[in-house]
Amino acid sequence: MMEQWKEASDTKLALAVARFEQDALAEIYRRHGGAVLALARRILNSACLAEEVTQEVFIKLWRDPTIFDPERGSLRSFLLSACHSKSVDLIRSDSARRMREEREALSTVLRGGDFDRKIIELANSETVRGALNNLSDNERRPIELAYLHGLTYKEVSVLLINPKVRLKVGLEVA
Repeated sequence: MMEQWKEASDTKLALAVARFEQDALAEIYRRHGGAVLALARRILNSACLAEEVTQEVFIKLWRDPTIFDPERGSLRSFLLSACHSKSVDLIRSDSARRMREEREALSTVLRGGDFDRKIIELANSETVRGALNNLSDNERRPIELAYLHGLTYKEVSVLLINPKVRLKVGLEVA
């Protein structure tokens, strides 16, 4: 059966592929597969990836043989163009993936620094809380008003001295 396609033109072979004749696709691969594989290898610098790209090019032709238009050029140039496009897409997607992974790794490192800083802040806040608990109420209250309520030292002194101001601000002072 394969013998009938050996003398057929590429256009006839493409038409036969459109009728799902596997032998026609096998003949196209026999004629052009080596060139497609060589181009993919040269672009990708990887035999394994080149084989994948070559397979994808021929599968695409098998699934949709109408993508080849003999009026626009030869079947060989079509296959090589498809190979070039797939190879470049693969390089671009791999490059984009690597850049994305590098950004994520950098982000993780930076967030790790934030995590370390938060641990230190938590330890410091526990130390401060412990120190505040060791103070008397009269010593602790001005510090709480200044740091926890955001009052200035002058406002704290006015508030602690004048009971009428305490009521206006809405703070209770022990």
